[in-house]
Amino acid sequence: MILRLMTMSAALATFLTAARRPVFVRAFSSSPTIASRSAASVNGSSRLALIHHSFNTRQPMSALRMSTASAASDLSAEEKAELEAQIKAKGDEIRALKDDGADKAAVAPLVEELLALKAKLDPDSVKPKKKKGGNNNNQKKKGGGGGGGKNQQKNNSNDDAESDYITPRSEDYSKWYASIIRNAGLAEPSPVRGCMVIKPWGMSLWDIVRTDLDARIKSHDVENAYFPMLIPKSFLSKEAEHVDGFAKECAVVTHHRLTADPSGEKGLIADPEAELEDPLIIRPTSETMIWSTFRKWIVSHRDLPLKINQWANVMRWEMRTRPFLRTSEFLWQEGHTAHATYEGAFDDSKTMMEEYASLAEELLAIPVVRGVKSPSERFAGAEETFTIEALMQNGWALQSGTSHFLGQSFGKAFDVTFQDAEGKQQDVWGTSWGVSTRLLGALIMTHSDDAGLVLPPRVAPVQVVIVPIAAKKNDEEAKAALEKSLDDLTAGLKAKGLRVKVDDRDYVRNGAKYFEWERKGVPLRIELGPRDVANGVCVFKYRAGKEDKESVSLEEATEAAVSGLDDLQL
Repeated sequence: MILRLMTMSAALATFLTAARRPVFVRAFSSSPTIASRSAASVNGSSRLALIHHSFNTRQPMSALRMSTASAASDLSAEEKAELEAQIKAKGDEIRALKDDGADKAAVAPLVEELLALKAKLDPDSVKPKKKKGGNNNNQKKKGGGGGGGKNQQKNNSNDDAESDYITPRSEDYSKWYASIIRNAGLAEPSPVRGCMVIKPWGMSLWDIVRTDLDARIKSHDVENAYFPMLIPKSFLSKEAEHVDGFAKECAVVTHHRLTADPSGEKGLIADPEAELEDPLIIRPTSETMIWSTFRKWIVSHRDLPLKINQWANVMRWEMRTRPFLRTSEFLWQEGHTAHATYEGAFDDSKTMMEEYASLAEELLAIPVVRGVKSPSERFAGAEETFTIEALMQNGWALQSGTSHFLGQSFGKAFDVTFQDAEGKQQDVWGTSWGVSTRLLGALIMTHSDDAGLVLPPRVAPVQVVIVPIAAKKNDEEAKAALEKSLDDLTAGLKAKGLRVKVDDRDYVRNGAKYFEWERKGVPLRIELGPRDVANGVCVFKYRAGKEDKESVSLEEATEAAVSGLDDLQL
């Protein structure tokens, strides 16, 4: 079962505890399926890398053609059948676009992918394109013509951003990650540098994560609140380590009004007369704002513990960004608690680390290592930072959630005290903890493959997609029988609590539908046509775990779907 959680060795756990720092470790598993997939993703060798590293193992084209030809000759009957099915689906998609009047620019990337699939099946069927501009391939030209130069590089970059071709993991893991996000419809670049547009499919994933985690947080008597996005610069200055840690990432608001440039040359400009006395910081995190508020809310020991969580966006000005993993603006939750004792705060910070680990393992089926950050890697102003590190299938380790024991630093910085049972004033102890949309990046890299996104059933926005195969136009009896069976099947699946989508679009061919939902990672596709109804069956095709389609009785389809998805999650 490809989504089975990885298990960590006792030696690794001991090393984590002794080092008290996040360790970038090689992914390993008791599941041979996960282990083989991880090894295959990096050409059979394990690699250790920080998350900002990228790989480029691109081979010369001649070598690629030779390896493709060799691989084609070694294809099994099942692999050939799968390639033939992909070729047919891609051809159907191209024909559907042409029938709808799509221009050549829209069709060209699909044709390239079709040719790539055909080359895998029969390398001799696809001839390499001849280069324009003569036979002297070694001659390098500057500027225009056949030499390419900067313009060609720019065009290649645009092609990558718009193509629906998925770069293989073994070729370039970073490009593969970007192409999964693009082709699954999770996010896209925005006009604002370093920020992304989260598309509906990506936002649906975050909504499911947020709903699950919100319930976990509230089970610990934490209440949701919301605090301003703008923080006075003077607040950050009150906690020395905190300001040092975030100073280079802060976006600053210095004026409260715009005005027209008197010279007319610059359009709108910041009004010189509207400069703020105390500039405002767009929140990189909310400790300072929330602890300033805690000072008003906490008076007596009866007010403690005080546990607050907020769901919000934050801004940290990043120089190098990557969707979901590191962007200038991102979505997250941040919890902040105040306690009367050291033990209360310390236990709370460890408890939330465990909740994050459970979320990753139980909902997202992501294996994690629990650990403690080294002093140089702690959150700015914290005494301890607990972390979960998610292991990616190529051997990367990704920080996926942190919980900070703040000690009394923020309480003292903002003069937050309480009167204890003996009537003495005491400083409070604090914690903060959070996870962000980076979890979606971990989800993508842990489970997906070269065909697209792969989603564990519990987090999939659509767990089952049903694709009805239309009856013949004049066969009213078959149409009625199909509609009844479709309605009964859909109702039965929904009654079991499954998220179901019926894709009855009559302007999209079935092959294109299969292709689309596979790329979006839907765990189970059910095909239902007039012949299936007549035979009392439907056809199951799982996104992962099982390669072949299977025929399932309509009477048993609901229970079979529930059981199959449970097995896939585990």
